[in-house]
Amino acid sequence: MSVLAIDAGTTGVTALVVTEDGRIESRGYQEFAQHFPEPGWVEHDPEDIWQATLAACAAALAGAASTPGCVGITNQRETAVLWGRRTLAAPHRAVVWQDRRTAGICERLRSRGHEPRVSELTGLRLDPYFTATKLTWLAEHDPRAWDGVRSGDVVVGTVDSYLIARLTAGARHVTDPSNASRTLLYGLASGGWEEELCELFGVPVEALPEIVPNYGPLGRTDPGAFLGLDLPISGVAGDQQAALFGQTCFGVGDVKCTYGTGSFILTNTGGEIVRSQAGLLSTVAWQTPAGELTYALEGSVFVTGAAVQWLRDGLGLIGTAPESEAVARTVPDSGGVVFVPALTGLGAPYWDPEARGLITGITRGTTRAHLVRATLEAIAFEVRDVVEAMTGDSAPVLKADGGASGNNLLMQLQADQLGTVVERPVVQETTALGAAFLAGLGSGVWASADELRKTWQLDRRFEPGERDEAAYERWRAAVSLASASTHG
Repeated sequence: MSVLAIDAGTTGVTALVVTEDGRIESRGYQEFAQHFPEPGWVEHDPEDIWQATLAACAAALAGAASTPGCVGITNQRETAVLWGRRTLAAPHRAVVWQDRRTAGICERLRSRGHEPRVSELTGLRLDPYFTATKLTWLAEHDPRAWDGVRSGDVVVGTVDSYLIARLTAGARHVTDPSNASRTLLYGLASGGWEEELCELFGVPVEALPEIVPNYGPLGRTDPGAFLGLDLPISGVAGDQQAALFGQTCFGVGDVKCTYGTGSFILTNTGGEIVRSQAGLLSTVAWQTPAGELTYALEGSVFVTGAAVQWLRDGLGLIGTAPESEAVARTVPDSGGVVFVPALTGLGAPYWDPEARGLITGITRGTTRAHLVRATLEAIAFEVRDVVEAMTGDSAPVLKADGGASGNNLLMQLQADQLGTVVERPVVQETTALGAAFLAGLGSGVWASADELRKTWQLDRRFEPGERDEAAYERWRAAVSLASASTHG
Protein backbone atom coordinates (compact mmCIF):
# COMPACT_ATOMS: atom_id res chain seq x y z
CA MET A 1 0.00 0.00 0.00
CA SER A 2 1.32 3.46 -0.87
CA VAL A 3 0.96 6.72 1.07
CA LEU A 4 0.03 10.20 -0.17
CA ALA A 5 2.18 12.81 1.56
CA ILE A 6 1.22 16.49 1.40
CA ASP A 7 4.03 18.95 2.13
CA ALA A 8 2.50 22.43 2.39
CA GLY A 9 5.60 24.60 2.32
CA THR A 10 6.11 28.35 2.41
CA THR A 11 6.21 28.95 -1.35
CA GLY A 12 4.35 25.92 -2.68
CA VAL A 13 2.75 22.55 -2.00
CA THR A 14 4.47 19.27 -2.89
CA ALA A 15 2.54 16.01 -3.00
CA LEU A 16 4.37 12.68 -3.10
CA VAL A 17 3.12 9.13 -3.47
CA VAL A 18 5.53 7.01 -1.40
CA THR A 19 5.73 3.23 -1.78
CA GLU A 20 6.14 0.66 0.99
CA ASP A 21 9.90 0.44 0.36
CA GLY A 22 10.28 4.21 0.81
CA ARG A 23 10.56 5.13 -2.88
CA ILE A 24 8.86 8.15 -4.41
CA GLU A 25 6.52 6.78 -7.06
CA SER A 26 5.16 10.10 -8.29
CA ARG A 27 5.05 13.77 -7.37
CA GLY A 28 3.13 16.96 -7.96
CA TYR A 29 4.06 20.55 -7.13
CA GLN A 30 2.15 23.82 -7.22
CA GLU A 31 3.42 27.25 -6.20
CA PHE A 32 1.15 29.86 -4.66
CA ALA A 33 1.34 33.65 -4.37
CA GLN A 34 3.38 35.47 -1.71
CA HIS A 35 2.01 38.82 -0.50
CA PHE A 36 4.26 41.53 0.97
CA PRO A 37 1.83 44.36 1.86
CA GLU A 38 4.48 46.28 3.81
CA PRO A 39 8.23 45.86 4.48
CA GLY A 40 8.71 42.89 6.83
CA TRP A 41 5.16 41.62 6.27
CA VAL A 42 4.52 38.25 4.61
CA GLU A 43 1.02 36.89 3.95
CA HIS A 44 -0.61 33.96 2.16
CA ASP A 45 -4.21 33.58 1.03
CA PRO A 46 -5.36 30.31 2.70
CA GLU A 47 -7.57 29.54 -0.31
CA ASP A 48 -4.44 29.66 -2.51
CA ILE A 49 -2.75 27.09 -0.24
CA TRP A 50 -5.80 24.83 -0.52
CA GLN A 51 -6.04 25.14 -4.31
CA ALA A 52 -2.29 24.43 -4.61
CA THR A 53 -2.82 21.35 -2.41
CA LEU A 54 -5.58 20.06 -4.69
CA ALA A 55 -3.47 20.69 -7.82
CA ALA A 56 -0.32 19.06 -6.40
CA CYS A 57 -2.26 16.01 -5.15
CA ALA A 58 -4.09 15.60 -8.47
CA ALA A 59 -0.75 15.62 -10.31
CA ALA A 60 0.84 13.10 -7.92
CA LEU A 61 -2.17 10.79 -8.05
CA ALA A 62 -2.21 10.91 -11.87
CA GLY A 63 1.31 9.46 -11.89
CA ALA A 64 0.65 6.70 -9.34
CA ALA A 65 -0.12 3.10 -10.28
CA SER A 66 -2.84 2.79 -7.64
CA THR A 67 -4.75 4.91 -5.15
CA PRO A 68 -2.79 5.45 -1.90
CA GLY A 69 -4.20 3.93 1.27
CA CYS A 70 -3.77 6.95 3.56
CA VAL A 71 -2.72 10.60 3.76
CA GLY A 72 0.05 12.31 5.74
CA ILE A 73 0.48 16.07 6.13
CA THR A 74 3.44 18.28 6.90
CA ASN A 75 3.47 22.05 6.79
CA GLN A 76 5.19 25.40 7.20
CA ARG A 77 4.93 26.00 10.94
CA GLU A 78 4.00 29.04 13.06
CA THR A 79 1.89 30.65 10.30
CA ALA A 80 -1.39 31.96 11.78
CA VAL A 81 -4.59 31.10 9.91
CA LEU A 82 -8.24 32.04 10.60
CA TRP A 83 -11.19 30.33 8.89
CA GLY A 84 -14.94 29.96 9.30
CA ARG A 85 -15.88 26.93 11.38
CA ARG A 86 -18.72 26.11 8.96
CA THR A 87 -17.89 28.09 5.80
CA LEU A 88 -14.12 27.28 5.87
CA ALA A 89 -13.59 30.69 4.24
CA ALA A 90 -10.72 32.81 5.59
CA PRO A 91 -11.70 36.31 6.81
CA HIS A 92 -8.06 37.49 6.69
CA ARG A 93 -4.90 36.40 4.88
CA ALA A 94 -2.61 34.07 6.84
CA VAL A 95 0.26 35.80 8.63
CA VAL A 96 3.38 33.80 7.69
CA TRP A 97 6.16 32.61 10.03
CA GLN A 98 8.65 34.95 8.29
CA ASP A 99 6.47 37.98 9.07
CA ARG A 100 8.10 40.48 11.48
CA ARG A 101 5.20 42.90 12.09
CA THR A 102 4.72 41.79 15.69
CA ALA A 103 8.20 42.84 16.89
CA GLY A 104 6.50 45.70 18.80
CA ILE A 105 4.06 43.33 20.53
CA CYS A 106 6.99 41.09 21.54
CA GLU A 107 8.84 44.12 22.91
CA ARG A 108 5.75 45.25 24.84
CA LEU A 109 5.37 41.83 26.49
CA ARG A 110 9.11 41.60 27.17
CA SER A 111 9.20 45.03 28.82
CA ARG A 112 6.38 43.90 31.11
CA GLY A 113 8.51 40.98 32.26
CA HIS A 114 6.59 38.12 30.61
CA GLU A 115 9.42 36.44 28.69
CA PRO A 116 10.89 34.20 31.47
CA ARG A 117 7.48 32.66 32.23
CA VAL A 118 6.62 32.24 28.54
CA SER A 119 9.99 30.52 27.93
CA GLU A 120 9.56 28.28 30.98
CA LEU A 121 6.18 27.03 29.75
CA THR A 122 6.85 26.83 26.00
CA GLY A 123 10.60 26.33 25.48
CA LEU A 124 10.40 29.27 23.04
CA ARG A 125 11.13 32.99 23.27
CA LEU A 126 9.12 36.11 22.55
CA ASP A 127 9.79 36.51 18.85
CA PRO A 128 7.57 37.51 15.89
CA TYR A 129 8.41 34.09 14.40
CA PHE A 130 5.84 32.27 16.56
CA THR A 131 2.07 32.13 16.10
CA ALA A 132 0.62 33.74 19.23
CA THR A 133 1.72 37.35 18.67
CA LYS A 134 0.41 37.11 15.09
CA LEU A 135 -3.00 36.24 16.56
CA THR A 136 -2.67 39.15 19.03
CA TRP A 137 -1.97 41.45 16.07
CA LEU A 138 -5.03 40.15 14.16
CA ALA A 139 -7.21 40.74 17.23
CA GLU A 140 -5.96 44.33 17.45
CA HIS A 141 -6.04 45.16 13.73
CA ASP A 142 -8.96 43.17 12.28
CA PRO A 143 -11.70 43.45 14.95
CA ARG A 144 -14.38 42.21 12.55
CA ALA A 145 -12.59 38.91 11.91
CA TRP A 146 -11.76 38.63 15.62
CA ASP A 147 -15.41 39.16 16.59
CA GLY A 148 -16.01 35.91 14.66
CA VAL A 149 -13.32 34.21 16.75
CA ARG A 150 -14.96 35.43 19.97
CA SER A 151 -18.43 34.31 18.87
CA GLY A 152 -17.17 30.86 17.83
CA ASP A 153 -17.93 31.27 14.12
CA VAL A 154 -14.23 31.62 13.24
CA VAL A 155 -11.48 29.26 14.44
CA VAL A 156 -7.73 29.76 14.61
CA GLY A 157 -4.91 27.40 13.84
CA THR A 158 -1.80 26.67 11.83
CA VAL A 159 -1.57 25.39 8.25
CA ASP A 160 -1.88 21.74 9.29
CA SER A 161 -5.21 22.35 11.06
CA TYR A 162 -6.47 24.46 8.15
CA LEU A 163 -5.66 21.70 5.63
CA ILE A 164 -7.24 19.00 7.80
CA ALA A 165 -10.38 21.17 8.05
CA ARG A 166 -10.46 21.48 4.24
CA LEU A 167 -9.70 17.79 3.63
CA THR A 168 -12.47 16.69 6.03
CA ALA A 169 -14.96 19.38 4.83
CA GLY A 170 -14.90 20.95 8.28
CA ALA A 171 -15.46 17.73 10.25
CA ARG A 172 -12.14 17.98 12.14
CA HIS A 173 -10.46 20.91 13.93
CA VAL A 174 -7.21 19.33 15.14
CA THR A 175 -3.48 19.91 15.35
CA ASP A 176 -0.55 17.84 16.60
CA PRO A 177 1.97 18.54 19.39
CA SER A 178 4.83 19.37 17.00
CA ASN A 179 2.84 22.24 15.47
CA ALA A 180 1.16 23.22 18.75
CA SER A 181 4.55 23.53 20.45
CA ARG A 182 5.47 26.35 18.02
CA THR A 183 2.56 28.63 18.87
CA LEU A 184 3.65 30.05 22.27
CA LEU A 185 0.31 28.72 23.59
CA TYR A 186 1.30 25.09 24.34
CA GLY A 187 2.94 23.85 27.53
CA LEU A 188 5.88 21.51 26.88
CA ALA A 189 5.46 19.77 30.23
CA SER A 190 1.64 19.78 30.37
CA GLY A 191 1.26 18.69 26.74
CA GLY A 192 -1.75 20.94 26.19
CA TRP A 193 -2.92 24.51 25.63
CA GLU A 194 -2.03 26.76 28.59
CA GLU A 195 -4.92 28.95 29.82
CA GLU A 196 -2.39 31.42 31.22
CA LEU A 197 -0.76 31.92 27.80
CA CYS A 198 -4.06 32.11 25.93
CA GLU A 199 -5.04 34.89 28.33
CA LEU A 200 -1.71 36.70 27.90
CA PHE A 201 -1.99 36.71 24.09
CA GLY A 202 -5.77 37.20 24.03
CA VAL A 203 -6.60 33.95 22.23
CA PRO A 204 -9.84 32.13 23.22
CA VAL A 205 -8.96 28.51 24.07
CA GLU A 206 -12.20 27.27 22.47
CA ALA A 207 -11.10 28.67 19.08
CA LEU A 208 -7.95 26.50 19.12
CA PRO A 209 -7.79 23.01 17.59
CA GLU A 210 -7.90 19.81 19.62
CA ILE A 211 -4.38 18.38 20.05
CA VAL A 212 -4.08 14.80 18.75
CA PRO A 213 -1.06 12.42 18.45
CA ASN A 214 1.23 12.64 15.39
CA TYR A 215 0.01 9.36 13.94
CA GLY A 216 -3.06 7.15 14.19
CA PRO A 217 -6.66 7.74 13.05
CA LEU A 218 -6.80 11.56 12.92
CA GLY A 219 -9.67 12.04 10.46
CA ARG A 220 -10.96 11.03 7.01
CA THR A 221 -10.93 12.94 3.76
CA ASP A 222 -14.34 13.96 2.42
CA PRO A 223 -14.75 12.75 -1.20
CA GLY A 224 -16.79 15.86 -2.08
CA ALA A 225 -14.00 18.13 -0.86
CA PHE A 226 -10.92 16.11 -1.83
CA LEU A 227 -10.76 14.72 -5.37
CA GLY A 228 -13.41 12.06 -4.74
CA LEU A 229 -11.23 10.28 -2.18
CA ASP A 230 -12.30 8.79 1.15
CA LEU A 231 -8.97 8.09 2.90
CA PRO A 232 -7.74 8.07 6.50
CA ILE A 233 -5.57 11.02 7.50
CA SER A 234 -3.14 9.11 9.69
CA GLY A 235 -0.04 11.29 10.13
CA VAL A 236 0.77 14.97 10.66
CA ALA A 237 3.82 16.96 11.83
CA GLY A 238 5.37 20.38 11.36
CA ASP A 239 7.92 20.40 8.56
CA GLN A 240 11.12 20.28 10.64
CA GLN A 241 9.91 17.56 12.99
CA ALA A 242 8.67 15.63 9.94
CA ALA A 243 12.17 15.90 8.42
CA LEU A 244 13.71 14.60 11.68
CA PHE A 245 11.31 11.64 11.44
CA GLY A 246 11.95 11.21 7.69
CA GLN A 247 15.71 11.07 8.37
CA THR A 248 14.92 8.26 10.86
CA CYS A 249 16.57 10.27 13.67
CA PHE A 250 14.83 8.10 16.27
CA GLY A 251 17.81 7.90 18.67
CA VAL A 252 18.71 10.43 21.36
CA GLY A 253 21.46 12.70 19.97
CA ASP A 254 20.61 12.09 16.29
CA VAL A 255 20.95 15.40 14.36
CA LYS A 256 19.59 16.58 11.02
CA CYS A 257 19.80 19.83 9.09
CA THR A 258 17.21 20.75 6.46
CA TYR A 259 18.56 23.26 3.95
CA GLY A 260 15.51 25.07 2.62
CA THR A 261 14.47 28.73 2.50
CA GLY A 262 16.08 28.80 5.94
CA SER A 263 18.04 26.02 7.62
CA PHE A 264 16.71 24.10 10.56
CA ILE A 265 18.90 21.95 12.75
CA LEU A 266 17.16 19.54 15.14
CA THR A 267 18.54 17.02 17.59
CA ASN A 268 16.41 14.32 19.22
CA THR A 269 16.49 14.68 23.05
CA GLY A 270 14.18 11.72 23.74
CA GLY A 271 11.71 11.97 26.60
CA GLU A 272 13.63 14.83 28.21
CA ILE A 273 12.89 18.55 27.75
CA VAL A 274 16.41 19.96 27.30
CA ARG A 275 16.71 23.70 27.96
CA SER A 276 19.31 25.68 26.04
CA GLN A 277 21.25 28.66 27.36
CA ALA A 278 22.53 29.29 23.84
CA GLY A 279 19.49 30.57 21.99
CA LEU A 280 18.10 27.20 20.90
CA LEU A 281 14.43 26.24 21.17
CA SER A 282 12.99 23.29 23.08
CA THR A 283 10.18 21.75 21.07
CA VAL A 284 8.09 18.60 20.67
CA ALA A 285 9.38 16.22 18.01
CA TRP A 286 6.38 13.86 18.01
CA GLN A 287 3.86 12.06 20.20
CA THR A 288 2.81 8.42 19.92
CA PRO A 289 -0.85 7.31 20.02
CA ALA A 290 -0.10 6.07 23.56
CA GLY A 291 0.73 9.65 24.53
CA GLU A 292 4.51 9.29 24.82
CA LEU A 293 6.29 12.53 23.84
CA THR A 294 9.69 12.80 22.17
CA TYR A 295 11.32 16.24 22.40
CA ALA A 296 13.94 18.02 20.33
CA LEU A 297 16.26 20.99 20.48
CA GLU A 298 16.05 23.22 17.42
CA GLY A 299 18.16 25.96 15.92
CA SER A 300 16.47 28.05 13.23
CA VAL A 301 18.54 29.97 10.68
CA PHE A 302 16.05 32.17 8.84
CA VAL A 303 17.89 32.81 5.56
CA THR A 304 20.06 30.20 3.82
CA GLY A 305 18.53 28.95 0.56
CA ALA A 306 16.78 32.33 0.38
CA ALA A 307 20.24 33.98 0.18
CA VAL A 308 20.99 31.94 -2.96
CA GLN A 309 17.57 32.97 -4.37
CA TRP A 310 18.53 36.59 -3.64
CA LEU A 311 21.76 36.18 -5.65
CA ARG A 312 19.56 34.92 -8.49
CA ASP A 313 16.53 37.23 -8.30
CA GLY A 314 17.80 40.29 -6.44
CA LEU A 315 21.29 40.66 -7.91
CA GLY A 316 21.07 38.56 -11.09
CA LEU A 317 24.48 36.99 -10.34
CA ILE A 318 23.31 33.46 -11.20
CA GLY A 319 20.60 32.16 -13.52
CA THR A 320 19.48 29.23 -11.37
CA ALA A 321 20.09 28.18 -7.74
CA PRO A 322 22.06 24.99 -8.69
CA GLU A 323 24.39 27.20 -10.78
CA SER A 324 25.75 28.60 -7.50
CA GLU A 325 27.93 25.50 -7.08
CA ALA A 326 29.59 25.74 -10.50
CA VAL A 327 30.21 29.50 -10.14
CA ALA A 328 31.60 29.13 -6.59
CA ARG A 329 33.97 26.37 -7.74
CA THR A 330 35.71 28.76 -10.17
CA VAL A 331 37.54 30.34 -7.20
CA PRO A 332 39.50 28.51 -4.45
CA ASP A 333 37.95 30.62 -1.66
CA SER A 334 35.87 33.77 -1.14
CA GLY A 335 38.90 36.06 -1.44
CA GLY A 336 38.23 37.47 2.04
CA VAL A 337 34.62 38.39 1.23
CA VAL A 338 32.12 37.64 4.02
CA PHE A 339 28.35 37.76 3.49
CA VAL A 340 26.06 37.81 6.54
CA PRO A 341 22.62 36.99 5.02
CA ALA A 342 20.56 38.62 7.79
CA LEU A 343 17.90 39.55 5.22
CA THR A 344 15.08 39.05 7.78
CA GLY A 345 17.08 39.49 10.98
CA LEU A 346 19.22 36.79 12.62
CA GLY A 347 17.81 33.57 14.10
CA ALA A 348 19.64 31.13 16.38
CA PRO A 349 21.88 31.50 18.23
CA TYR A 350 21.82 35.32 17.94
CA TRP A 351 18.08 36.14 17.87
CA ASP A 352 18.40 39.69 16.59
CA PRO A 353 15.27 40.61 14.57
CA GLU A 354 16.76 44.05 13.83
CA ALA A 355 20.02 42.77 12.28
CA ARG A 356 20.44 43.46 8.56
CA GLY A 357 22.46 41.80 5.80
CA LEU A 358 26.10 42.78 5.35
CA ILE A 359 28.89 42.11 2.86
CA THR A 360 32.46 42.88 3.99
CA GLY A 361 35.97 42.41 2.59
CA ILE A 362 35.23 43.65 -0.94
CA THR A 363 38.27 44.73 -3.01
CA ARG A 364 38.91 45.61 -6.67
CA GLY A 365 39.67 41.95 -7.19
CA THR A 366 36.26 40.76 -5.93
CA THR A 367 34.17 38.98 -8.58
CA ARG A 368 30.67 37.52 -8.62
CA ALA A 369 32.24 34.09 -7.98
CA HIS A 370 33.70 35.35 -4.68
CA LEU A 371 30.28 36.63 -3.58
CA VAL A 372 28.56 33.39 -4.60
CA ARG A 373 31.16 31.34 -2.72
CA ALA A 374 30.85 33.64 0.31
CA THR A 375 27.09 32.90 0.29
CA LEU A 376 27.68 29.13 0.42
CA GLU A 377 30.29 29.63 3.14
CA ALA A 378 27.81 31.73 5.13
CA ILE A 379 25.31 28.86 5.13
CA ALA A 380 28.02 26.47 6.44
CA PHE A 381 29.06 29.00 9.10
CA GLU A 382 25.48 29.62 10.24
CA VAL A 383 24.87 25.89 10.64
CA ARG A 384 28.17 25.48 12.49
CA ASP A 385 27.13 28.24 14.93
CA VAL A 386 23.95 26.32 15.75
CA VAL A 387 25.43 22.80 15.91
CA GLU A 388 28.17 23.95 18.30
CA ALA A 389 25.58 25.70 20.49
CA MET A 390 23.49 22.51 20.42
CA THR A 391 26.06 19.82 21.09
CA GLY A 392 28.82 21.79 22.82
CA ASP A 393 31.13 20.66 20.05
CA SER A 394 29.96 18.87 16.93
CA ALA A 395 27.66 15.97 16.24
CA PRO A 396 28.99 12.51 15.34
CA VAL A 397 27.06 12.68 12.05
CA LEU A 398 24.91 15.40 10.50
CA LYS A 399 22.10 14.11 8.28
CA ALA A 400 21.43 16.69 5.56
CA ASP A 401 18.32 17.16 3.43
CA GLY A 402 16.34 19.84 1.62
CA GLY A 403 16.95 21.56 -1.72
CA ALA A 404 20.43 22.99 -1.05
CA SER A 405 21.72 19.64 0.26
CA GLY A 406 22.09 18.71 -3.41
CA ASN A 407 24.97 21.24 -3.61
CA ASN A 408 28.11 19.08 -3.19
CA LEU A 409 30.40 22.04 -2.55
CA LEU A 410 28.14 23.31 0.24
CA MET A 411 27.97 19.83 1.81
CA GLN A 412 31.80 19.55 1.72
CA LEU A 413 32.21 23.05 3.21
CA GLN A 414 29.73 21.98 5.91
CA ALA A 415 31.65 18.80 6.76
CA ASP A 416 34.92 20.80 6.89
CA GLN A 417 33.45 23.52 9.13
CA LEU A 418 31.86 21.03 11.54
CA GLY A 419 34.70 18.55 11.51
CA THR A 420 31.89 16.02 11.17
CA VAL A 421 30.69 13.51 8.58
CA VAL A 422 27.70 14.82 6.60
CA GLU A 423 25.35 12.18 5.19
CA ARG A 424 22.88 12.92 2.43
CA PRO A 425 20.09 10.40 1.75
CA VAL A 426 18.82 9.26 -1.65
CA VAL A 427 15.47 10.91 -0.90
CA GLN A 428 16.27 14.54 -0.08
CA GLU A 429 12.58 15.47 0.30
CA THR A 430 12.64 14.09 3.84
CA THR A 431 9.98 16.52 5.07
CA ALA A 432 7.33 14.90 2.87
CA LEU A 433 8.90 11.48 3.52
CA GLY A 434 8.46 12.06 7.27
CA ALA A 435 4.78 12.84 6.74
CA ALA A 436 4.48 9.61 4.71
CA PHE A 437 6.29 7.60 7.41
CA LEU A 438 4.01 8.96 10.16
CA ALA A 439 0.87 8.28 8.10
CA GLY A 440 2.09 4.79 7.20
CA LEU A 441 2.81 4.01 10.86
CA GLY A 442 -0.61 5.37 11.75
CA SER A 443 -2.43 3.11 9.30
CA GLY A 444 -0.31 -0.04 9.38
CA VAL A 445 1.76 0.32 6.19
CA TRP A 446 4.83 0.04 8.43
CA ALA A 447 4.75 -1.74 11.78
CA SER A 448 7.68 -0.08 13.55
CA ALA A 449 10.45 2.51 13.51
CA ASP A 450 12.91 -0.29 12.70
CA GLU A 451 11.04 -1.06 9.49
CA LEU A 452 11.27 2.63 8.55
CA ARG A 453 15.01 2.69 9.27
CA LYS A 454 15.52 -0.01 6.64
CA THR A 455 14.01 2.24 3.96
CA TRP A 456 16.57 5.06 4.58
CA GLN A 457 19.28 4.93 1.91
CA LEU A 458 22.56 6.84 1.76
CA ASP A 459 23.28 8.87 -1.37
CA ARG A 460 26.67 10.29 -0.37
CA ARG A 461 28.95 10.74 2.65
CA PHE A 462 31.07 13.90 2.92
CA GLU A 463 34.16 13.32 5.08
CA PRO A 464 35.54 16.41 6.85
CA GLY A 465 38.71 17.94 5.43
CA GLU A 466 40.75 20.88 6.67
CA ARG A 467 38.77 23.52 8.60
CA ASP A 468 39.29 27.15 7.55
CA GLU A 469 39.34 28.77 11.01
CA ALA A 470 40.49 32.16 9.71
CA ALA A 471 37.40 32.39 7.48
CA TYR A 472 35.19 31.44 10.44
CA GLU A 473 36.76 34.16 12.61
CA ARG A 474 36.06 36.70 9.84
CA TRP A 475 32.45 35.45 9.85
CA ARG A 476 32.08 35.96 13.62
CA ALA A 477 33.44 39.50 13.31
CA ALA A 478 31.05 40.31 10.46
CA VAL A 479 28.04 38.95 12.41
CA SER A 480 28.76 41.33 15.28
CA LEU A 481 28.90 44.19 12.75
CA ALA A 482 25.55 43.15 11.20
CA SER A 483 24.02 43.27 14.68
CA ALA A 484 25.76 46.39 15.94
CA SER A 485 25.01 48.47 12.84
CA THR A 486 21.28 48.39 13.59
CA HIS A 487 21.65 49.35 17.21
CA GLY A 488 23.46 52.63 16.63
